[in-house]
Amino acid sequence: MADCNTKPGPCIAKKTPGGQPAEKMNYSQLFESVKKAAFVVGTALLVFAAARNTITWHMQRFWGASGDFWQTTWNNIYSLFNEDEMLVGVVGTTMFTFTVFWLANSFLIFLDVTGMPSSLLRYKVQPDKNTPLAMKDLKKICLRALFNQTVVALPMSFCTCLVMKWRGCPVSGDLPTFQWVLLEIAVFTLIEELGFYYSHRLLHHPALYKYVHKIHHEWTAPVGLVSVYAHPLEHVMSNMLPPVLGPIIMGSHLATSWLWFALVLLSTTVAHSGYHFPFLPSPEAHDFHHLKFNQNYGILGVLDRLHGTDNLFRASPAYERHILLLSRVPMSVQYPDSSPKKSTKNEEKTE
Repeated sequence: MADCNTKPGPCIAKKTPGGQPAEKMNYSQLFESVKKAAFVVGTALLVFAAARNTITWHMQRFWGASGDFWQTTWNNIYSLFNEDEMLVGVVGTTMFTFTVFWLANSFLIFLDVTGMPSSLLRYKVQPDKNTPLAMKDLKKICLRALFNQTVVALPMSFCTCLVMKWRGCPVSGDLPTFQWVLLEIAVFTLIEELGFYYSHRLLHHPALYKYVHKIHHEWTAPVGLVSVYAHPLEHVMSNMLPPVLGPIIMGSHLATSWLWFALVLLSTTVAHSGYHFPFLPSPEAHDFHHLKFNQNYGILGVLDRLHGTDNLFRASPAYERHILLLSRVPMSVQYPDSSPKKSTKNEEKTE
C-alpha cells in the first residue's frame, strides 16, 4: 500500500524487509488465513456430518429427559410476571442479566480486592497492575456499572421488547428444540461479531473517542466489572445493541435470548477479567486492546485479521499465549515476554 498521506513528496510503495510490496504481502497473508479457515471449517463440517446421527440421537435423549424441566421452569417464570410479556421482557430480562453479571463478577471482585486465594494471582495477564484493586476504584466502577444496568438498560430493554414483539418473537409457549437453539447461537455469534467490531472501531474515531469511548479505556489493565464501565451511549451502541440484533433478526424465543445474553455476559467478563485461567477462554486479545488501544477491536478475531487490526498483537508474545490453557502452568511462564521460541524464529528469518 502506498504511503501518500503521512509524508510530503512522491508516493513511495512500502516494502517488507524481504523486498516485497506490503500490499502483496497483505493479500498473501489474507489468502493464507482464508485457506486455514476453510481447512478448519471444512474439517469440522466433515466430522460433524459423519457423527451427525450419533450426536443428534444423544442430544435428543438429553433434551427429551430435561425438556420438561426447562419448559416447566420457563412457564413458572412467565407466571411469576403475571404472564405479562412486556413485564417479563423488560423487568425479567434486566433482573436476569443483572444477576448473571454480578454472580460471575463476585468471585473476581473478591480475588482482585483481597488477593486470595494467592495461588490464582499467577494467572494475571498484567501482574503488576490492580494488585490489589483499590477500594476507591472499585466504588467508581460499581457506580457506573449499576447506572448502566438500570438507568440505561431499562429504557433500552423496553425499546427492544417493542421491536421483538413487532418481530413476533415468542415469550410463552413451547421452547425451541436443542438443534434450533444451537443454530441460533451460531447466528447470534456472527451477528454480534459484525456489530461489535464496526461499532467499536467507530468509537475509536477521534470525534467519539475523546467524549465517549475514552471512559472505558481509563483501564489499561481491565478487571471483570470494566466490561460495562462505559459511557451510556457506548453501553447502548456497543454493549447492548450487537447482542440483541441476533434474536430480533431470528425471531427467537425470549428464553433463547436469555441463554444468549448469559453467554455474552460471561464471555465479556472473562475477556475483561485480567486473568488467563485454565480451561476458560483466553482474555489475551482484549487485554492487549486495552493496553495498546488500536489493536483487536473484535471478539472472535476474524474481522481483525481481515482488516489488519491485529498485526501488532500477532507480533507480540501475547499472541502466543492466546490459546486455551490446558495446564496449571500460567501462560506467562510458558511464553514469557522474552520468548526463546520467538527469538529463535526471528534469528532464523534474519539468517
